[in-house]
Amino acid sequence: MKNIFLQILKWVLKQLAKATLRRYQPGVVAVTGSVGKTSTKEAIRAILCRERQIRATSGNFNNEIGVPLTILGDWQKIEKPVFWFWLKVILSALIRILNPHKSAYPEILILEYAADRPGDIKYLLEIARPQIAVVTAIGEIPVHVEFYSGPEALAREKAKLVEQLPTVGFAILNSDDALVSDMKNRTRSQVMTFGFGEAAQMRITGFENSSNDEPTGVVFKLEFGGSFVPVKINGAFGKGQAYAVAAAACVGLIFSLNLVKIAEASIENFKPPAGRMNLVPGVKGTFIIDDTYNASPLSMKVALETLRDLKAKRKIAILGDMLEIGKYSLEAHEEIGRFAAGMVDLLVTVGPRAKFIAAAANKAGLAKENILSFIIAEEAKKEVELKIKKGDLILVKGSRAIGLDKVVDEIKANGPIV
Repeated sequence: MKNIFLQILKWVLKQLAKATLRRYQPGVVAVTGSVGKTSTKEAIRAILCRERQIRATSGNFNNEIGVPLTILGDWQKIEKPVFWFWLKVILSALIRILNPHKSAYPEILILEYAADRPGDIKYLLEIARPQIAVVTAIGEIPVHVEFYSGPEALAREKAKLVEQLPTVGFAILNSDDALVSDMKNRTRSQVMTFGFGEAAQMRITGFENSSNDEPTGVVFKLEFGGSFVPVKINGAFGKGQAYAVAAAACVGLIFSLNLVKIAEASIENFKPPAGRMNLVPGVKGTFIIDDTYNASPLSMKVALETLRDLKAKRKIAILGDMLEIGKYSLEAHEEIGRFAAGMVDLLVTVGPRAKFIAAAANKAGLAKENILSFIIAEEAKKEVELKIKKGDLILVKGSRAIGLDKVVDEIKANGPIV
């Protein structure tokens, strides 16, 4: 019965969303990728919000339910009781369609398109075909690859987004990711690229995870067409922040913003979502990098590189399972263990797969007494609190289902960093 209700609901939402788009005809910016979708969406929102009337996907509303829900209204979450919530959504959507007020609807929608399984992008394109598509990164072993034959198959699914762009549209591609960069051959639209490499049109240079006595944030420059502007993002770390801002800057240029305005808007308005390399004050005078929202081999390496680059008395990594990578799970976890071994003073792993991180780190030279392993986050959090000391910098990262946010909640301080 529940499944029948869900199928009916999906069909109704799809029809209402299509009718809403026909009625109001907003511009649509779509964001996909295996890493950095939400941060990029938030960066685009930050850059455009002062100039245009926009609406962006809330939370993880990036699937066959979430995308039409964003189109239908500025819904922040699915409320309870669920039946009455959906009735309210449907009735309000019908009112907007039958009694339109153009000024009350956004000029631009910024939507995340997830590709958890084959056919997902095709379904979302049946609802909303964008004029601008941003592809962030895929990586060698992307999240959700377990539902595909391999990374190339996942890339082909995501490439459907750029294949369906109009000739007057724009594909904004990460030139540092080979699978994403190759999508330029699969679109008839105009292509803009971003990244750290020389091939990028919107190039990131001078990147630094900034810390003096305490970690502060990231600083970098954006270079485009011979001009450059400095950007600083406080309270967040990692190259992912720079990628997000660079991709969003490409969108800003398309909407006729200049590079200076783009940089100013990024500095003033861009706040990375919770659980994405955010700086959190810890108990005992420690600092936490909270990256607990999700994990893939690519994002795990970037997070560890960030930990390596920052100054601290002692560096601790609390790493959980990387889920939804299927047959690549063993080799991916072992590779992360080898990668982490030379970067951390203390390694804590959480989850049955993360034990392979611990074993590989030990083989790579990290002493056994500096490694702790737990099956669930509840077991880990008290022990972690006992182990940490003043001046420690603590990276906490794993797939969302592992629940490492519980560890962050246990060891974070009550007050903000000032």
